[in-house]
Order: sequence, then C-alpha cells, then structure tokens
Amino acid sequence: MKIGLVSPYDYPYPGGVTNHIRHLYREFRALGHDVRILAPSSDRNLERECEDVYRVGGVRRVRANGSIARITLSFRLARRTREILANEQFDVIHAHEPLMPSLPPTVLRYSTALNIGTFHAYRGSYYGYFYGRPMLRRVFDSLDGRIAVSFAAKRFVRQYFMAPYRVIPNGVDVSAFDPAVVEPLPELSDGRPNILFLGRPEKRKGVGYLLRAYPHIKRACPEARIIIAGAGDWEHSPYRAFIESHGFDDILVVGQLSEEEKARYFRSAHVFCAPAVQGESFGIVLLEAMAARLPVVTTNIEGYRDVVSDEREGLLVPPRDEEALAGAVCRLLEDNELAQKLGAAGRIKAQQYAWDRIASQVLDFYAETARRATPAAATSSAAWTAT
Repeated sequence: MKIGLVSPYDYPYPGGVTNHIRHLYREFRALGHDVRILAPSSDRNLERECEDVYRVGGVRRVRANGSIARITLSFRLARRTREILANEQFDVIHAHEPLMPSLPPTVLRYSTALNIGTFHAYRGSYYGYFYGRPMLRRVFDSLDGRIAVSFAAKRFVRQYFMAPYRVIPNGVDVSAFDPAVVEPLPELSDGRPNILFLGRPEKRKGVGYLLRAYPHIKRACPEARIIIAGAGDWEHSPYRAFIESHGFDDILVVGQLSEEEKARYFRSAHVFCAPAVQGESFGIVLLEAMAARLPVVTTNIEGYRDVVSDEREGLLVPPRDEEALAGAVCRLLEDNELAQKLGAAGRIKAQQYAWDRIASQVLDFYAETARRATPAAATSSAAWTAT
C-alpha cells in the first residue's frame, strides 16, 4: 500500500504531531508499506537530507492555543501538490490536523485517494473553527475517515464538526526509554533528587508554576534539583530571567535534547513534573516518562487525565496551584515505596501504547474505512489487510 502522511508543521522542528508522523512512517515501512511524508519546512535542503520527505512550502510562526505554530500560510501550493499526487498515486492520504492551514487542506482538495484525518489538538473553544466552519466544511467532508488522538481531542472537534471519530492514541517507543538498558547521566548521579520538566517555554506548559513551587520543595527537600529541558528559546525567556533574579542555582536549564539524550535525562530523574495548565490533548511526554518507569506529577486537566490515573501511575494536582504541585513532588521524593509503585504501574501502562500496536490500529482503520467507501477502495482493502 502507498501511504502519504501529511503534516501542517515545520518538519525539522520537534513537536508532538511531527514525532507521531515519524513513528507511523517507521512502523508502516517496517511492515512493507511504501510511505512518503509531505510537510512544510524551514530547511530548504530537507529533501536531500531526509529520505521519502517532500518539502511543500516555507514556514511562518503563528500564535495558536498558547503556543507558536510553525506552519505554511502560502496559497501557492497547488501546483507542487498536484505534481506530487500525480507522481506518487497514493492509495491513502493521511492528513494530520487536516483543517490546519494550509498544506493539509490543499492536499485533500486534490487527492483522489482514500482520505484519512487525525485530529490532535484540544482547547476549550476555537474561533477559527467557529468562524471558519463554512469554508472548512468542504475540507472536512473530503475525509473518508476521522481519527482523534484522545477523547479530549474528539470532544473538542465534535463541537464544530459532528461526525464519527475513532480514538487512536499517540504512541511511545517503549524500548527507547527502558530503564534496564538506558544509562543515567554521570553528572546527575550524585545522590541528589532530580525533578525533570520537559517542554517548551510557553505559559500553557506551566513551568512558571514549577518555578514558584521550587522554594516549597527546597524547604522539604534541600538537596532537590530541577532540570528543565525542551525545544525553544529558553535563554531569552522570562523563565530564565526569573531563575537568575531569584538566585536559583540548583535549577539546570539544558534546552533541546536529542531522543537519546532525552532517554538518559528520564533515566537520571526521580520525579517527572508536567504542570501544564490547558490545551493538552494527550500528553506524549507523560507516556515517555511512564515508559522510563518514572513516577509522574501532573495536572488534572483534560488530555492528561486520559493518560495518568491519580494514585495509580502518578499524582494529579489542580492546575495553577504551586503549593499542591510542591506537595505532590515532595511526597514522591520522601516516599520511595510509593514512587516505585507508581513508576512500575506507569511502565506497564505505557506498553499498551507501543508504536507497533498504534500503527496496527491505524492500518486496521484504513481497511475498515475503505470497505465503507467506494467500490474501488473496498476492492483494494483486502490487499491492505493482507500486507
């Protein structure tokens, strides 16, 4: 089967949707499928550097959902898109965030393949969907099948576009975070308790509340150390200025990590803290921490509580509450038995989200959707299932 995976986001830049697409690509290829990726890119040499990736459009930075979306806003993608579709003759076009400008809608407009869309985002409401519904309806109706990565994401999109959705979650590379094989970092193996945050320097990720919780944590556990990692300009962020102005010498800001480095930081931590305040549809970082057998302290928000159950794989606290956050972190640092219990349960649960399982669910959905679609697609679905 020939599959085109379409992303609206800057392909070289780290992000949940991009990582999702990369893992689907690897799993599909391992199963013998022919796969291409279509995405905008800030790297003009992308096609030379990345096999099976088409660069379609440059990148603009746009504020969205408390974050910065790196997408293409070009309206001159039609010719390039038609050429790719004509040359590749895809059996399936799988567009991620299919209503996000402007590459996925353009691809769906010209696609004659089986069209699948995965909706990743969650927020309380979205004026773009509300006011853009008449224009976006044509794009939405071009989808033969629709996936949401969580029940939170499903509830969000169904406010504006009522239709059946299959919930197929994000996945995790369980083996990459296996604490039995990943080596901890020597510089963080000095006996001090390490609290890890991984995310971008954005308000909705809640790192400000972790910084304000830090004095409370230090009073209970003077040796505690916070490690802040993730993509973005931490050096010029207000969080860096806050750390320096308060003289927090035990907070390490390490910035963006490679996948290998990320696994080693998880392995070196004692508690993972994800204090996001809103806008999280799922929480891939939670799964990664759980795969690393790391107990989690996170906020009781939609998306996150679909992944972590309170007192089972981690501790849930109210968002925007630094005292509750500090209390939960200190509880795990002081109660090793509880921390071990939650970490072990998290590792077991993470295995349910292994990428090979997720990719199989997606392929099954392709075949099921094809059987409901045109006679031609239904005929070919037997071949997809057999592959």
